[in-house]
Amino acid sequence: MTLYKHEMKMNRKSLLLWTLCVGFTCFGCILLYTSLENSVKDMADSFSNMGSMSTALGMDKMSLATLRGYYATEIAMMHNLLGAMFAAILGTGILSKEEAGHTSEFLHTSPIKRESIVFQKYLAFLSNILIFNLVCAGMYLLGFLYMKEEISGKEMAFFHVATSLMQIEIGTVCFLISAFVKRNLLGAGLGISIMLFTADMMCRILPAIENLKYVTPFYYSNAADIFTDGKLNGTLVTIGAMITVVSFVAALLRYRSKDLAP
Repeated sequence: MTLYKHEMKMNRKSLLLWTLCVGFTCFGCILLYTSLENSVKDMADSFSNMGSMSTALGMDKMSLATLRGYYATEIAMMHNLLGAMFAAILGTGILSKEEAGHTSEFLHTSPIKRESIVFQKYLAFLSNILIFNLVCAGMYLLGFLYMKEEISGKEMAFFHVATSLMQIEIGTVCFLISAFVKRNLLGAGLGISIMLFTADMMCRILPAIENLKYVTPFYYSNAADIFTDGKLNGTLVTIGAMITVVSFVAALLRYRSKDLAP
């Protein structure tokens, strides 16, 4: 597990920065609700009647007049998007950086099989995602406790499990891309996360493209849906898990047979 420890050490600053930035930003937004509460309550009815926009943001299901609704429609959406971008950055660079940084010759002359390299790097990726979400979830719960507001532990658990799975799915697709290229395609990874986020918004508005919900993992990680239904969408989670597994296996097969640049 030497390579795993090395990857965790190499990514510790990035993990710390993203966790603190996202965690404190969303934590601060929870605390800001006190100063916004009166004005938000006045606007809650208007926001819930904005037609397609209300549907896209989940405001037709959750009210901004409560901290719970504010969290599900605003803060959770911010966490989802920023978390997906973090996962994409990790995934796109974790394999390709060896060739981009001209360290592959050293790595592949060491007594480590390529399969082990892929597994250890992927395990480091998973560890970063899980640490990120656990710390952020803890900060959000502290925010609710500080505000003396109740929040269902079950709903919070379901949301953070779903958002972790979503980030792992997007990151694994980017991990697959990383196995095919010889340089870090950071822009492609960020583009994928933003495109999938947009697809989620659009398929909620336009019935003609509703089936995009089977493609974008943001659909099953939508906090407004989870908080309203009190459960995860098993079908969509299963599809997401299958995409994750297929992407990882494809990355493993590709990297095992790839001609590596020194």
